[in-house]
Amino acid sequence: MRVLAASTHVYNQRMPTTYIGLGSNLGERQNYLERATAMLAPDVTVLRRSPIYETQPWGYADQGTFLNQVLEAETYLSPRLLLTLLKAIEARLGRKTRVRNGPREIDLDILLYGDQSVNERNLIVPHPGLHQRAFILTPLADLAPDLRIAEGRPVSQLLANLDSSGVDRYQP
Repeated sequence: MRVLAASTHVYNQRMPTTYIGLGSNLGERQNYLERATAMLAPDVTVLRRSPIYETQPWGYADQGTFLNQVLEAETYLSPRLLLTLLKAIEARLGRKTRVRNGPREIDLDILLYGDQSVNERNLIVPHPGLHQRAFILTPLADLAPDLRIAEGRPVSQLLANLDSSGVDRYQP
């Protein structure tokens, strides 16, 4: 799947490291994560994958457990074009809108995009609440424990200050 640049959104000249969060709690959850990862190419090069974690739902509690994973990747796409690609992958994998923070086949989020901050309609990077969610910080810490994010604090330190119960390494 190739994303074409719109006139107002240009391709990046350099390839920043980006972190993408994946989640699924419907159907064949692990299969959704694997298919979504495969569909990122050729626009996104996955450098590393965190282990998969089984996590309790956040926000809307009346739903099944999630599988969550974080990818470390590089892309020449701008943050806006990367978001367009992620939403297209979600659609191709059959994601349906139900309830906010509710059950979903696949969820793809830009967590971090190099050292850039973006605050646009429907696109905020770093991902809002990133520093407060153990289900994101746990797999991110597997890839980049010393990466400084919120208030310049490392991922590992932010994670140590959270309740990580309900975030368990997935055993298929």
